[in-house]
Amino acid sequence: MAEAPYLIALAFLEQNGKRALPLAGKSWGGETAGSEDPGEDARALTLELLLRVWQRSDEGGLQRAAGGASLQLLVMPMEVMNAQLPVLKATWLAGGDTDTTLQRLQALASRSWQVSVAKYEPVTFTPQPSAATV
Repeated sequence: MAEAPYLIALAFLEQNGKRALPLAGKSWGGETAGSEDPGEDARALTLELLLRVWQRSDEGGLQRAAGGASLQLLVMPMEVMNAQLPVLKATWLAGGDTDTTLQRLQALASRSWQVSVAKYEPVTFTPQPSAATV
């Protein structure tokens, strides 16, 4: 069970001059492993995270901290998530470089997508190249 992949949605944002990196995650069966679309579990997880981010707006204005790359969806082994994601998050929150953090996330993930939406369009999951293809 420890080797099961984990699906993680995270948002790079700034609020009241401070960085935040909220995330939501769940075990992932990889049922869409051959598809570029991550599936309904990914949509539900992304919605959950965005609702939590929206609730944070009560505490002050929110701003995306990584432009179009501010909302990410990743698949990584649970042991990698537990051991390396907290360190990466803490480093970024303490003022680490955003582009470097995004690159390191790509290196940790077996699959990743950038999440976006355009007016009158559905949510789009754009596959990101894995560390092996960069």
